[in-house]
Amino acid sequence: MLLKLRILFLFLFFSLFINAQAFRNYSNEFLNIGVDAAGLGMSKAIVATSNNVNSIYWNPAGLVGIEDYQGSLMHASYFAGIANYNHAAFAMPIDKKSALGISIIRFGVDDILNTTELIDSEGNIDFNRISLFSAADYAI
Repeated sequence: MLLKLRILFLFLFFSLFINAQAFRNYSNEFLNIGVDAAGLGMSKAIVATSNNVNSIYWNPAGLVGIEDYQGSLMHASYFAGIANYNHAAFAMPIDKKSALGISIIRFGVDDILNTTELIDSEGNIDFNRISLFSAADYAI
Protein backbone atom coordinates (compact mmCIF):
# COMPACT_ATOMS: atom_id res chain seq x y z
CA MET A 1 0.00 0.00 0.00
CA LEU A 2 2.83 2.37 0.87
CA LEU A 3 4.47 1.70 -2.49
CA LYS A 4 1.26 2.58 -4.33
CA LEU A 5 0.96 5.85 -2.41
CA ARG A 6 4.55 6.75 -3.24
CA ILE A 7 3.97 6.06 -6.92
CA LEU A 8 0.76 8.09 -6.88
CA PHE A 9 2.54 10.95 -5.12
CA LEU A 10 5.36 10.74 -7.65
CA PHE A 11 2.96 11.06 -10.60
CA LEU A 12 1.07 13.93 -8.98
CA PHE A 13 4.27 15.75 -8.07
CA PHE A 14 5.81 15.49 -11.53
CA SER A 15 2.60 16.56 -13.23
CA LEU A 16 3.10 20.01 -11.73
CA PHE A 17 6.23 20.45 -13.81
CA ILE A 18 4.91 19.07 -17.09
CA ASN A 19 3.53 21.69 -19.45
CA ALA A 20 1.71 20.52 -22.58
CA GLN A 21 1.06 23.99 -23.92
CA ALA A 22 3.53 25.71 -26.20
CA PHE A 23 5.99 28.01 -24.51
CA ARG A 24 6.43 31.08 -26.66
CA ASN A 25 9.70 32.87 -26.52
CA TYR A 26 8.94 34.97 -29.63
CA SER A 27 11.61 33.41 -31.81
CA ASN A 28 10.09 32.95 -35.28
CA GLU A 29 6.76 34.15 -33.94
CA PHE A 30 5.90 35.42 -37.44
CA LEU A 31 5.23 31.80 -38.41
CA ASN A 32 2.10 31.84 -36.20
CA ILE A 33 0.42 34.63 -38.21
CA GLY A 34 -1.04 32.37 -40.89
CA VAL A 35 -1.69 32.65 -44.62
CA ASP A 36 -4.73 32.77 -46.90
CA ALA A 37 -7.60 35.17 -46.30
CA ALA A 38 -10.10 32.29 -46.03
CA GLY A 39 -8.09 30.60 -43.29
CA LEU A 40 -7.58 33.81 -41.37
CA GLY A 41 -11.25 34.71 -41.80
CA MET A 42 -12.20 31.40 -40.19
CA SER A 43 -9.93 32.21 -37.24
CA LYS A 44 -7.38 29.60 -38.35
CA ALA A 45 -9.95 26.78 -38.14
CA ILE A 46 -8.90 25.47 -41.54
CA VAL A 47 -6.30 22.87 -40.64
CA ALA A 48 -8.54 19.86 -41.24
CA THR A 49 -10.27 21.18 -44.38
CA SER A 50 -7.40 22.75 -46.32
CA ASN A 51 -6.97 21.04 -49.70
CA ASN A 52 -5.35 23.68 -51.90
CA VAL A 53 -1.95 25.29 -52.33
CA ASN A 54 -2.18 26.91 -48.88
CA SER A 55 -2.11 23.45 -47.33
CA ILE A 56 1.66 23.85 -47.41
CA TYR A 57 1.24 26.10 -44.39
CA TRP A 58 -1.88 24.73 -42.68
CA ASN A 59 -1.64 20.96 -43.25
CA PRO A 60 0.73 19.54 -45.89
CA ALA A 61 -1.31 16.32 -46.11
CA GLY A 62 -4.03 18.37 -47.83
CA LEU A 63 -1.79 18.83 -50.87
CA VAL A 64 -2.88 15.45 -52.24
CA GLY A 65 -6.31 17.01 -52.81
CA ILE A 66 -5.10 19.36 -55.55
CA GLU A 67 -5.80 18.36 -59.13
CA ASP A 68 -3.84 20.95 -61.12
CA TYR A 69 -1.07 23.53 -60.75
CA GLN A 70 -1.88 26.12 -58.09
CA GLY A 71 -0.24 29.30 -56.89
CA SER A 72 -0.93 31.73 -54.08
CA LEU A 73 0.27 35.22 -53.20
CA MET A 74 -0.51 37.18 -50.06
CA HIS A 75 0.55 40.56 -48.70
CA ALA A 76 -0.43 42.12 -45.39
CA SER A 77 0.78 45.22 -43.57
CA TYR A 78 1.17 45.29 -39.82
CA PHE A 79 1.79 48.05 -37.29
CA ALA A 80 0.33 50.86 -39.42
CA GLY A 81 2.28 49.80 -42.50
CA ILE A 82 5.68 49.57 -40.82
CA ALA A 83 6.00 45.78 -41.11
CA ASN A 84 5.18 43.74 -44.22
CA TYR A 85 4.11 40.10 -44.30
CA ASN A 86 4.42 38.36 -47.67
CA HIS A 87 3.65 34.80 -48.67
CA ALA A 88 4.11 33.04 -52.00
CA ALA A 89 3.38 29.38 -52.70
CA PHE A 90 3.26 26.97 -55.61
CA ALA A 91 1.95 23.39 -55.64
CA MET A 92 1.46 20.71 -58.27
CA PRO A 93 0.22 17.13 -58.22
CA ILE A 94 2.71 14.37 -59.03
CA ASP A 95 0.25 11.48 -59.07
CA LYS A 96 -2.95 10.54 -57.21
CA LYS A 97 -1.07 9.88 -53.97
CA SER A 98 1.53 12.64 -53.92
CA ALA A 99 2.07 16.31 -54.63
CA LEU A 100 4.91 18.81 -54.57
CA GLY A 101 4.73 22.23 -52.97
CA ILE A 102 7.05 25.10 -52.13
CA SER A 103 6.28 28.14 -50.05
CA ILE A 104 8.15 31.22 -48.86
CA ILE A 105 7.15 33.59 -46.08
CA ARG A 106 8.79 36.96 -45.43
CA PHE A 107 8.09 39.19 -42.46
CA GLY A 108 10.17 42.33 -42.52
CA VAL A 109 10.54 45.98 -41.78
CA ASP A 110 11.93 47.92 -44.74
CA ASP A 111 13.55 51.34 -45.12
CA ILE A 112 14.84 51.70 -41.57
CA LEU A 113 16.93 54.83 -41.18
CA ASN A 114 20.58 54.10 -40.32
CA THR A 115 21.75 57.15 -38.40
CA THR A 116 25.00 55.72 -37.04
CA GLU A 117 27.02 57.96 -39.39
CA LEU A 118 24.79 61.03 -39.00
CA ILE A 119 27.32 62.98 -36.92
CA ASP A 120 30.87 63.16 -38.25
CA SER A 121 34.06 63.24 -36.16
CA GLU A 122 33.86 67.04 -35.77
CA GLY A 123 30.30 66.97 -34.40
CA ASN A 124 28.61 68.22 -37.58
CA ILE A 125 25.26 66.77 -38.61
CA ASP A 126 25.14 65.65 -42.24
CA PHE A 127 21.77 64.26 -43.32
CA ASN A 128 23.32 62.97 -46.57
CA ARG A 129 25.11 60.32 -44.53
CA ILE A 130 21.82 58.64 -43.55
CA SER A 131 21.33 55.28 -45.26
CA LEU A 132 18.49 52.76 -45.30
CA PHE A 133 18.44 49.09 -44.36
CA SER A 134 15.89 46.32 -43.86
CA ALA A 135 15.40 43.65 -41.23
CA ALA A 136 13.48 40.56 -42.29
CA ASP A 137 12.76 36.96 -41.30
CA TYR A 138 12.27 34.29 -43.95
CA ALA A 139 10.79 30.81 -43.89
CA ILE A 140 10.83 28.37 -46.82
